[in-house]
Amino acid sequence: MSSADKPTKKQRQAEQRAAQLAVFKKRQAAQKRNRVIRITLSIAGALALIAIVAVVIVVNVTPKPPAPTVGIQNVKTWKNLEATHVEGKVKYQMTPPAGGPHNPIWLNCGIYSKPVPNENAVHDLEHGAIWITYDPALSAKDVADLRKRVPSTYAVLSPYPGLGSPVAVSAWGAQLKFDSVDDPRLEDFITKYWKSADAPEPGAPCTGGVDGPGKIS
Repeated sequence: MSSADKPTKKQRQAEQRAAQLAVFKKRQAAQKRNRVIRITLSIAGALALIAIVAVVIVVNVTPKPPAPTVGIQNVKTWKNLEATHVEGKVKYQMTPPAGGPHNPIWLNCGIYSKPVPNENAVHDLEHGAIWITYDPALSAKDVADLRKRVPSTYAVLSPYPGLGSPVAVSAWGAQLKFDSVDDPRLEDFITKYWKSADAPEPGAPCTGGVDGPGKIS
C-alpha cells in the first residue's frame, strides 16, 4: 500500500469515533430493552396483585348462605346474646350455656369423656360449632351412639352434670333438650345450626385453642 492509500490520522480517529459510537448505541439499545422488560414485568406483577386483592374482596364480601329452613319442635332460642371475651367464671342464663360472654381462648372441638369449661366451649359456639352434652349417668351404649352422630368438625361432645335431661344440643342462641339419643330432632338441629352463618364469627377456628379434660379425639 502506498503512502497515498494509507488512512490519515484524521481518518483513523473518525473510524475510532464511529466504532465507539456503534458500541455506545448498542449498549443504549440493550439498556432500553432491559428497561422495557422491567417495566413490563412490574406492570404484570401489579396487575396480578390487583387481581388477587379483587378475588379476596369478592370472597370476603360474598354473603354466606342462610341456615336451612328446618322446623324443629321445642327449640329454645335467645336473641342479642353478648359475645364479649372475659376472664374467669361466667354465670349463664341457660344450662348448658348457648351463648354469652366467654373465655378469649376457644376449646378444641372434639369428643370429651369429662366435663369441659363452659367459658371455652361457648367460644366454640361463637365460631359456629354445636355442643352436644349428656347426663353423666347416660349408659355406655347411648354415649357410644352419640359419639357416632357427632360431626367430624365444629362439634363438641361432653358429659354435663346437672343437665336436667338425658341429652342436650346447643348452638349460639339455640338449644334443644331431649330424652333419647335416637331422637330425630338431633339430626334436624345439626342440619340447621351446625356451622350456621347466624353465629357471631362463623368459620373462625375450632382447633388451635385449648384442650379440655378427657379429650378423646
